[in-house]
Amino acid sequence: MIDGIYTLANDVVYDQLVALLNSIEANAGRTIPVCVIPYNERLDKVKAEIATRDNVTLFEDYASISRWEEFGTRIWQAHPRALKLWQEYGLPTNYRIERHRKLCCLDGPFDKFIFFDGDTLLMQPLDDVYQKLDQYDWITNDFQYKSDLKYIFDWKEDQLQDIFPYENISDRIFCSGWFASKKHIFSDTTLATLLENLAAGEADALAWADSDQTVLNYLVLKSGISYYNYANYDGATGCHWASKFNAVDNILYDQGRKLTYLHYMSVSSSDFTRLCGGEDVEIPYRDVFLHYRYLKSPEERPQTFTKPSQLTLIQKSTNKFIQQRISNIKLKYHNFKNRITN
Repeated sequence: MIDGIYTLANDVVYDQLVALLNSIEANAGRTIPVCVIPYNERLDKVKAEIATRDNVTLFEDYASISRWEEFGTRIWQAHPRALKLWQEYGLPTNYRIERHRKLCCLDGPFDKFIFFDGDTLLMQPLDDVYQKLDQYDWITNDFQYKSDLKYIFDWKEDQLQDIFPYENISDRIFCSGWFASKKHIFSDTTLATLLENLAAGEADALAWADSDQTVLNYLVLKSGISYYNYANYDGATGCHWASKFNAVDNILYDQGRKLTYLHYMSVSSSDFTRLCGGEDVEIPYRDVFLHYRYLKSPEERPQTFTKPSQLTLIQKSTNKFIQQRISNIKLKYHNFKNRITN
């Protein structure tokens, strides 16, 4: 049995990938093989970095990549509104289809695996997670269930009861940025049945702006595989950058307990690139990130930081406006749907 870690990356998130790999090497407690799934073919810096690390490989099974992109495409083609809404708001026809490549971990080289988004940092050993995979099929560690259900599914909870074999669906949803499972946890027969159900109308429940996250939640909840979320139990720590943690020797603590991982979800990758280029960019736990980014090359760490140019500030403001527009579109759509269904 081979334990491993997957992540999804390309050169755009190079600085974050290096920081993640260094945090795994420093804090995992043992050598764990890591496989980088390519987000796309912008991989020159990623390949060069992988070549310097004995325990890191690039996922190159393009049959698997094609399989899962096709799987995601079939799901979204079955969605009665997604394609129209994406086109209406200027989004690509196959919006974020590359994010479905993380499903390659389901038929990759590792028997037990943990998936880390590229914008995460490991804070402590993972042995307990791998051990829990002897009892459970799917493991998460986040407080997504305390947020609004609309970020995972478009339907209300009472409607979702017609799809999923559980009560209180909102208590079981999870963030797709960190999860653990096992190879081939979904059989080909199960996947085919799930696709049939989606094509028969259940795709309408998927949150059209949330890509792989809504798909993974659907697969886990609909299939009925066993599921465990650390955040549902006493002693759980937070993981989101917006929380208040204490940093001691570049390890983050939540009320005296080590985090399992820190997730920089929604912080732009360009912020990390600019920071590593010597710009004075405010990033939560900045010194912790810089510690891991330059752990193996401290001489390259910027010693001084300059204020960003006016052009950079304008570009950042524009990107923020676009992201806010997408969020507003989602909110407007949900409000409209609630009015016509109430």
